[in-house]
Amino acid sequence: MPYPYVLLSAAVSLDGFLDDTTPERLLLSSPADFDRVDEVRASVDAILIGAGTIRADNPRLLVNSPERRAARVAAGLPPYPLKVTVSGSGELDARANFWHTGGAKALYTTDKGAERARALGIAADVVPLGPELGWRRLLEHLHDELGVRRLMVEGGGTVHTQLLQQGLADELQLVLAPLFVGDPDAPRLFGPGGYQGGRLRLMETRRIEDVVLHRYQPTAPGAGPLTVAADRHWLALACELAERCPPSATAFSVGAVIVAADGTELARGHSREAGDQVVHAEEAALAKLDPADPRLRTATVYSSLEPCARRSSRPAPCARLILDAGVRRVVTAWREPDTFVTEADGTGLLTAAGVDVLVLAEYEERAKAPNRHLT
Repeated sequence: MPYPYVLLSAAVSLDGFLDDTTPERLLLSSPADFDRVDEVRASVDAILIGAGTIRADNPRLLVNSPERRAARVAAGLPPYPLKVTVSGSGELDARANFWHTGGAKALYTTDKGAERARALGIAADVVPLGPELGWRRLLEHLHDELGVRRLMVEGGGTVHTQLLQQGLADELQLVLAPLFVGDPDAPRLFGPGGYQGGRLRLMETRRIEDVVLHRYQPTAPGAGPLTVAADRHWLALACELAERCPPSATAFSVGAVIVAADGTELARGHSREAGDQVVHAEEAALAKLDPADPRLRTATVYSSLEPCARRSSRPAPCARLILDAGVRRVVTAWREPDTFVTEADGTGLLTAAGVDVLVLAEYEERAKAPNRHLT
């Protein structure tokens, strides 16, 4: 199931704390960074915080800039993103700023928590997820029912920890403040436990007054098992490879990456690679591997376009090559149109043979971009 793009946002001290233990909130960001956060808020569909953050900080969680709110309205959006919180118990203060500022609000909770929240008069769309909370069900509901495509998560530490541990974070924006807390009882950003993905990939470092912003991708190439974030990373790479294809008036530009179950890249390819005018992306990638490589059995093929089921330039279409290689999972961005082959259905051929095919439609426009002249 598709999920929103999940962006974790936090500021910490040099020793990794979110706050100290005094009654007053410890301000870690600089004024310029608060403005940057406001800009990020204005760019997303929803902002999520945990119930503990509401209890501890009583935040309003708004887009403060009138110009940014006006720009959202001009783009056909509400002036404020949807505000979202999560509470298993539903035990929240109905008078909190969170419920009475900004635009729409949603509370995700358990069945029992929903009864409690409604009895307390919580001013929000209360969404029960069943007897227990589950992040995947929550993200699916946000995406499918509320149209959230980009979700900013501002805390607290428990929420950040769970999303990162479950491989559901796509990006981490971490601000490092030039001070020490030094109190073992103060809250930390991340708690104990196992984390998927291993070493993070640094995407950007930026000085903002006296703080430093670090942007990371939680699932780096070759760093760990396949996750939601990993699927997005590798499919984005396949789309990037498609953009490198030599232009053609008679064939699609497609990129493909083959990734082992442990997150190791095995091979990549793109259409018309190495001057071969009829080679397809999946074909080019598979040709770089030993057909007897045991990793293929549990690998995933990421392709910007659905693997072809019929072709005239080679005896075997890409869907058949994938089956012959023993691959059992394919992730793609775009179903093949009938531009060159009628009744194209690589997905049908693969699924009929027991292959798990996942279409991440949010990458369709990027996959189409180098093929605009054909469709």
